[in-house]
Amino acid sequence: MLHIFVDADSCPVKPEVYRVAGRYGLDVTLVANSRMRIPDDRWITLQIVQNGFDAADDWIVEHVDPHDIVVTADIPLASRCLKEEACVIGPSGKPFTEDNIGHSVATRDLLSELRDAGEIAGGPPPLKKRDRSRFLQQLDEMIQSIRREYTINSA
Repeated sequence: MLHIFVDADSCPVKPEVYRVAGRYGLDVTLVANSRMRIPDDRWITLQIVQNGFDAADDWIVEHVDPHDIVVTADIPLASRCLKEEACVIGPSGKPFTEDNIGHSVATRDLLSELRDAGEIAGGPPPLKKRDRSRFLQQLDEMIQSIRREYTINSA
């Protein structure tokens, strides 16, 4: 059964995930290092992990199955989940794929070096309304695509 995992500590699109998952009747697991408020629906669970480096990432990778969906802005986590044959989408609606993950990793590394050298400051810009709209559309399309593929392969 298709499941959505959310790298939840700093995820700005949790309400959008709930909305789309609720429409399709999908389970959602938020993985975080600390407690947070979540809707009181039995299909939404919160998994709290230890505060170790990459503990949430490790938990997600250990529990994700092929064709599950992972919502994260963490590019190394996205890469690890793709190796597990999961589908991965960022909060801005950008799907991570085998075709674009290498470029994403290289860009992340370059920006990290520029920040370390003091050439640029800050992180990604805040999400805008159109980013949230694109996320909703891409998540919906990703779910439909997985369901079509599952229906074809199980027929």
